[in-house]
Amino acid sequence: MASVVARALVAVDAEKASKQDLELLKKLVMEFKDELDALGVKVDKIDKRVAVLEKNLGGWKLSGQIYFDANFTDYDSAPDDDRSFKFGRLRFFLGKQIDENTSLLVRINAADGSFTWDRAYVDTKLPYDVNFRFGRFNFDWEGDLGLYDPYTVNNDATFGDWDVDGFQFAKTWGMFNVTGIVGRNAGIEYNDDIVTEGDDNTHMTYALKIGANGEKWMLGAMGYWWNADNLNALVDVNTYGIYAGYNFTPAVQLKGVYYFQDLDPGFSFDGDDPKSWKAILDVKQDLLKFTSLWIEYAQQDNTFFGTNSYQYLGANEMNNQPFNTGTAKIFNIIADQQWNDKFSTYLRYWQADWDTNGIDDTKNWTVGVRYQYTPAIQFKLEYDSVDYGDGAFQEYNGKDNIFRFRTTVNF
Repeated sequence: MASVVARALVAVDAEKASKQDLELLKKLVMEFKDELDALGVKVDKIDKRVAVLEKNLGGWKLSGQIYFDANFTDYDSAPDDDRSFKFGRLRFFLGKQIDENTSLLVRINAADGSFTWDRAYVDTKLPYDVNFRFGRFNFDWEGDLGLYDPYTVNNDATFGDWDVDGFQFAKTWGMFNVTGIVGRNAGIEYNDDIVTEGDDNTHMTYALKIGANGEKWMLGAMGYWWNADNLNALVDVNTYGIYAGYNFTPAVQLKGVYYFQDLDPGFSFDGDDPKSWKAILDVKQDLLKFTSLWIEYAQQDNTFFGTNSYQYLGANEMNNQPFNTGTAKIFNIIADQQWNDKFSTYLRYWQADWDTNGIDDTKNWTVGVRYQYTPAIQFKLEYDSVDYGDGAFQEYNGKDNIFRFRTTVNF
């Protein structure tokens, strides 16, 4: 019997076998473990196969990510806060494969000694191969499409990257795909000088993305409708986007996105239909050999309601963006060098012209080195400097500088 079980362990396809068959095989493995040892079937191999069976039988799986930061700063904007040793991130993911088509994921964040869950959702499949998700989940279509800088950890989409309580439906037909979302509580980035976001539960959230992907190209459209139905929310925010990309070679891609908004009610000046667009040339290291290159140019009306922060280490480079009829012009250039499987380095330069008298350009540059000690542990040392200038009408002035040593553990 042990010989039969040993042969079954080698032959079984855990992805295709039924749940009942996998349960039976697991019980047999545990029952005949000593005999399997005697037959020369190594215990570690048995344990690996059992782990696969557990996963496919819906066993709970725990994973996580830890950042521990040692920050040494020189902030003109916060001169008393110049040293900190703390967790930059402490996240745990708890997942369960409920059946062949249904899974559960919960994300738990730990901060200041307390644990809170900020995401919990179920994925399953409906008739006609419709993927269905419900609960509290994140949606970030710009990130999915590779439309914002992947190299800096805290960078953000021009418009997107929200957690929402609701439902998501997704369907693919060949090269075409459609995703729809209905929910509440997605964060709206208001300008504090005009309106206050207030409490949660301020807007109904509707979103729709329709796209197509060819061998070398992508093309699609996105719509977001935030309908205010709470006294703390004064503005409906309707945003429409068109994106496109073309791969000249596997290592060279030109891509971009264009947004326009309809704010209701509008404002007394010409600011109720703001626009934002950006174009990106993404060159992989495979072409240049010694470095990759990300060259991004963006224009964003100063009345645009979005999440575009470009925040990197210690400061938000968008801090001095005013709320007026001007249009910010932004450059973001990144060179990332992978020297071997252990060491990599990177350089970044960022600049914004706020198109406003009395507010200086903001300039930022970053340099860093990473060392991948093991597949699970990475060390990173980086320096970041933001120069706000000293304009007469800006909130932030001077320079903010930071050295940071980060230890990352993924498990």
